[in-house]
Amino acid sequence: MAETLITTLRDGLALRAPAMIVTIYGDVVVPRGGVLWMGTLIEIGAALGFSETLVRTAVSRLVAAGQLAGEREGRRSFYRLAENARQEFSAAARLLYGKPARATGWQIHHAPGLTEEAARRGALARMAGDLWLRPDHPGFAAPGLCFRSEPLTGIALLPEYVAGLWPLDRHAAAYRAMIAQFSPLGNRLASGLPVSAETALVARLLLVHAYRGALLRDPRLPEAALPDDWPGEAARTLFAQLYRTLSPAADSYIGTRFEGGAGLLPARTAETQARLLALSED
Repeated sequence: MAETLITTLRDGLALRAPAMIVTIYGDVVVPRGGVLWMGTLIEIGAALGFSETLVRTAVSRLVAAGQLAGEREGRRSFYRLAENARQEFSAAARLLYGKPARATGWQIHHAPGLTEEAARRGALARMAGDLWLRPDHPGFAAPGLCFRSEPLTGIALLPEYVAGLWPLDRHAAAYRAMIAQFSPLGNRLASGLPVSAETALVARLLLVHAYRGALLRDPRLPEAALPDDWPGEAARTLFAQLYRTLSPAADSYIGTRFEGGAGLLPARTAETQARLLALSED
């Protein structure tokens, strides 16, 4: 039963070992000291459907790319997220586990030479020439010359205008796919059917991976700019409910199986508890 559940969840996702390893570190390892033994990574990789060879190859590539840093103790290898990758996932973690804060206003940027990749990562959409539009989220390092506007309300054509700047249909489809993929798991848990501790952890990792993929591509526009049937809130609610429900068993499994540089990782820390508290307030 557990194998069928995980296989169903896994088969609906386009999993790549390097990206999944980063998810493991961000969700499990970073809030528990940051260091994981290679043997543990191979074990959880097998539960996710990756061979030992594939895990070792993925780790080597992540080290070469500067995302993982390794250290040895005798014949054992341990890895931690490199600083740049840690900062990147910390920003993602604030969105995943923190209390959502939707933008209300807009930023207009005059940014000559801004690349399409930088624009995508910053959720900027080209208005014309070197003018870019972005939802006004706090903490964003604005490129070029930036102007901030007040919230735009009462503009009937705003959703249609915005839909022409951002691929909202694609973002909505990603949220709906995540909801369709994980709603059966929610129904199973709500019915009281048990899952093993290992299954709970694997399911939670797949949940984080799927939701993170949809959330980080979403420009998170002000509510007035979204279509009426926007599925982002429903996806957030499902994520929060499943994460909280799976975590007691998943965290217990971590505390008995995951080895770091100083022995077994703690089942719970102040940071993991803070995540659960924030998700309970959604």
